[in-house]
Amino acid sequence: MFDTGNTGFMLVATSLVMLMTPGLAFFYGGLVSRRNTLAIMIQSFVSMGVTTIVWWAVGYSLCFSGGEGGIIGNLDMAFLRGVDLNTACPANPTIPLFVFFAYQMMFAIITPALITGAFANRIRFAAYLIFLVAWLLLVYCPFVHMVWGGGLLQKWGVLDFAGGIVVHNIAGMAALASVLYVGRRKVVENVPHSIPLVALGTGLLWFGWYGFNAGSELKVDSITGLAFLNTDIAASFAGIVWLLLAWTLERKPKFVGLLTGAVAGLATITPAAGFVSPTSSVIIGCAAGVVCYYAVSLKNKLQWDDALDVWGVHGVGGLLGIVMLGMLGSTAVNPAGANGLFFGGGDFFFKQLVTIVVSSIYAFFFTYVMLVIINKVTPVKTTQEEEVAGLDMTLHGEEAYER
Repeated sequence: MFDTGNTGFMLVATSLVMLMTPGLAFFYGGLVSRRNTLAIMIQSFVSMGVTTIVWWAVGYSLCFSGGEGGIIGNLDMAFLRGVDLNTACPANPTIPLFVFFAYQMMFAIITPALITGAFANRIRFAAYLIFLVAWLLLVYCPFVHMVWGGGLLQKWGVLDFAGGIVVHNIAGMAALASVLYVGRRKVVENVPHSIPLVALGTGLLWFGWYGFNAGSELKVDSITGLAFLNTDIAASFAGIVWLLLAWTLERKPKFVGLLTGAVAGLATITPAAGFVSPTSSVIIGCAAGVVCYYAVSLKNKLQWDDALDVWGVHGVGGLLGIVMLGMLGSTAVNPAGANGLFFGGGDFFFKQLVTIVVSSIYAFFFTYVMLVIINKVTPVKTTQEEEVAGLDMTLHGEEAYER
């Protein structure tokens, strides 16, 4: 009944996407101070446990069950009700639904974890756990349903190959809302405590991103290979462009800049990976290196304390990727896609722009209001004393390094 090749590939892709969350923990862990390493890393790892529970209980069903043409699904498949070994994935009947469930669960795990870099060193753990569950249910699940689950935006013709809207844009806008709510750090330390950890995290993210993008085809064919290739091309060009730009403007070829640029390229190519040509991915990668670099510079000028540049890299990167898909998408590359503005698809370009506006406003507003409400239940912000002492010891009673 099921194709063993497709099933085996999707299990590998699922494993690769799972690896991205520990990779993110290392990436963020290296960027913060020694006193806050565990506090930021546990926020990624705890998402693996909490999100799995939420996804099994109601998350998958809200995303992919019922609600055709709407904003959210129903609870018909809550707790995997009605799913057995012979249940096929509706998007690709050659793989079991169990595999698709697990693959999409890995996306759900990493998306809220991305946000944590924005409010690094400033949020209490109990508040984060409430935020994690609420954000998944009220922000992430509606957009997965609308874009991938047969909902409103998918029916309208909006495309997002692997998560430019669903993952990066809404996470980036949620990060910006979080930064504006929690305010600036009392103790500002913008020097990474371990660049090798950042490099390790980047390597794991880059490696896992092949499963993230190529796996989104849900089978093994030429589009799978195209998405894989485009992922590497965009990341490579973005990293080098960022490196050269920083070298020119800051007088030094910064390793962290190279790594950050590569992640920006990965985020930007994500929505377009299977819908554009390799040549277009070169353009997208170069654009990501320039636009995301200046987005981070703008953030610094505006004094938004987005500690680890989540908005500038993921928010702006995801947004840019959706715009570039609206311009460079081509049915000659992928008949299942759409022609962008440069290929006569003005209507498609307009739909992508509208989606950016809607998703950005929705994610920002719901995240901000959510934090206000959570703060009435339990304090969201850490105290100045906790920041000075470091959150590893004050919140968790552990240290990453001996003093």
